[in-house]
Amino acid sequence: MQAINFDEILETILAKDPRYRREAYLFLREGLDYAQKQICKANKNEIRHITGQELLGGLRDYGLSQFGPMTATVLNEWGIRRCEDFGEIVFNMVEHGLLSKTEKDSREDFKGGYDFDDAFRKPFRPSGKQTPARSPETKSP
Repeated sequence: MQAINFDEILETILAKDPRYRREAYLFLREGLDYAQKQICKANKNEIRHITGQELLGGLRDYGLSQFGPMTATVLNEWGIRRCEDFGEIVFNMVEHGLLSKTEKDSREDFKGGYDFDDAFRKPFRPSGKQTPARSPETKSP
């Protein structure tokens, strides 16, 4: 049996669907590993297939751990602007044998996952009401 060459298959995917950069696919693969490890820990080291929603959560957490407040900017640069883009990448990889799916898995699993602004920018915004700083020239009434 011939081993799957990830890089060669990825080149085929990129030629067929140029919407997403190479880094998006690498991020998804690493994020999937991250999500799988988190779920495995929570399930007493039981390895199982993860759902689209679980993958989205793992990708969010992995992205924030890697890029912090720049996560949305980085993902946008790679062509990822919403959760549905993650689904497109997953199914591109499934169609080329890089990932597997169950009968229950579909692109629909990635619809309405989370808003990128809420997921990637909101955690870094200051909380509470901010009072504007006064310049030294400003006189109090």
